[in-house]
Amino acid sequence: MTATARLTSAQPHVSSPLPGPRSAELLQRQARRESGARVYPRHFPFVVAEAQGSYIRDLDGNVFIDFLAGAGVLSFGHNHPELVEAATKQMSVFTHGLDMPSPAKDAFTEAQLSMLPEQVRDHMKIHFCGPTGANAVDAAIKLAKTATGRGGVVAFQGGFHGTTHATMALTGNLSNKGAVANGMPGVHFFPYPTGCVPDDVDPATWDATCAALLEKALTDPNGGIPTPAAVIMEMVQGEGGVNPVTLQFAQRVRQLTRQLGIPLIVDEVQTGCGRTGTWFAFEQYDIEPDIIVASKALSGMGLPIAIIMYHQDLDVWAPGAHTGTFRGNQLAFAAGAKAVEMVRRDNLLGNVQARSEQVARALEPLTAHRGVREVRGKGLMWGVELNAPGDGRNAGQLAEEVQARALRAGLILELGGRDDCVVRMLPPLNVTAEVMDIALTIMARAIKDAYREQALAA
Repeated sequence: MTATARLTSAQPHVSSPLPGPRSAELLQRQARRESGARVYPRHFPFVVAEAQGSYIRDLDGNVFIDFLAGAGVLSFGHNHPELVEAATKQMSVFTHGLDMPSPAKDAFTEAQLSMLPEQVRDHMKIHFCGPTGANAVDAAIKLAKTATGRGGVVAFQGGFHGTTHATMALTGNLSNKGAVANGMPGVHFFPYPTGCVPDDVDPATWDATCAALLEKALTDPNGGIPTPAAVIMEMVQGEGGVNPVTLQFAQRVRQLTRQLGIPLIVDEVQTGCGRTGTWFAFEQYDIEPDIIVASKALSGMGLPIAIIMYHQDLDVWAPGAHTGTFRGNQLAFAAGAKAVEMVRRDNLLGNVQARSEQVARALEPLTAHRGVREVRGKGLMWGVELNAPGDGRNAGQLAEEVQARALRAGLILELGGRDDCVVRMLPPLNVTAEVMDIALTIMARAIKDAYREQALAA
């Protein structure tokens, strides 16, 4: 049996302190040479030796289930052989093409447009952006401003759209904004209907209240906000704590923006490519966006690529109006076209839906635990919001301890939400029921043990 085959059939196990001695050496070198902005090595102190499917092995022989999956990039897990083969074959043919056509790009374009709902695809156009989701968000905002001649943008509290200069201005989290003066002007934030309902408000009516506040501000002559160039919204706020938008709110926002002639941008960077059980999350809300932003999982294997798809009526850019050197990644095109083929052939969305039901059943008992405020999610995008002992103010600290305990048991989890108090999972979309069972058992145990320890110390 090869080392890779052994890895895919392995059980998670951590037999050394983290970091182990071999990992510690490389982590120390990284700390000396790389920027202080690095994040993941601080939470996951090991060095990757190899990865396959849902598993990672570090240099010291520890094996982890990876439920971060490149922040949702790896739809088919690490190094899926068919995707590797498609990219490798393309590598010897043509690798970098700016915006020139090629068979690989044509196949990718056809694949992406074919995954749109039938009533949408015939009037949509596609634009290839720089290689990241933030690049695509920038492009979407720029297109909306160009098409409307207006300058303002409406975004939502708790949202995350990137950490570039412009996308940071659209993001609700204030932690990075204080260090960067003079952000992009003209952004107006409104409350989002889930994730942080005020204590004195009935959660059952909060979505209607949020919609009414937005409608009043945009239609009142004394509301203070000129008609904006765009409204940008996530159907599920990922970094914001796995907050799915409500059906009523999503439909009222769409109705309002259409009535006022405001392009609606749906940011599907994290929710797209099947993550929530449909190819795009907006399909579950019976709405049609004007602009769709996609990136992370487009290649299925982490090769960088980002696109926007938009209504043809917005196609106002002149030649060269929005360019980018790395928008012609032929390896990502080849892998991405193959990934769509595999999604259909292997009924990947069916697996997402089945595993989602498995997660919901397994985590439901946690809702009665004193350390859990809420369990929420869609598809294979789930979060557990924690509630610390005592006054609850140490929920972020509790979440960090849960993450650390899970890692020591062989499971990689992410954090998010306000004060990072939500423990999140973004597993590969082809994860098996067996691997999911192991991971959920580790996660539940980590939450209970971390809460008990913090309660004893309180």
